[in-house]
Amino acid sequence: MTRFIDRIDGTGSLDRRTALAGAGAAAATLGLVTACGGGDSPAAPPAGSSQPAAPHPMPTQQPATGLARTADVPVGGGVIVGDTVVTQPAAGSFLGFSSRCTHLGCLVNQVADGLIKCPCHNSSFHLDGTVAAGPASRPLDTRPVRVEGDQIVHG
Repeated sequence: MTRFIDRIDGTGSLDRRTALAGAGAAAATLGLVTACGGGDSPAAPPAGSSQPAAPHPMPTQQPATGLARTADVPVGGGVIVGDTVVTQPAAGSFLGFSSRCTHLGCLVNQVADGLIKCPCHNSSFHLDGTVAAGPASRPLDTRPVRVEGDQIVHG
């Protein structure tokens, strides 16, 4: 470090601006080293070692998020759960859709009389997501859902 300082001004002293610039560069380098080598990843074996590198842990699958119980979604009807509409057009057939109307993005607010209804401009959709009445001109966006036991879940 003394040689570096001597090279800067020849007196062995370090001006404030140079010290701050050096500290900033050191901090940036430390951040880069930390980002590239996280503490929780397995270390490589020492050079010349016959040990194989430790495998990276596999990510665990997240549990499915329950939307509704199958008993809560009537045949020929549906429910709105957050940003998802779940319908059951025929017994045992569950479908998922975005709750955003495809006309101008308002949220649908009702599933009644076999229709998914938007309050903003009176668009309505069949239980399979297709347009029943405009001004919407395209079906609701689908959302994958599946049944796990008695639960309807994302996915």
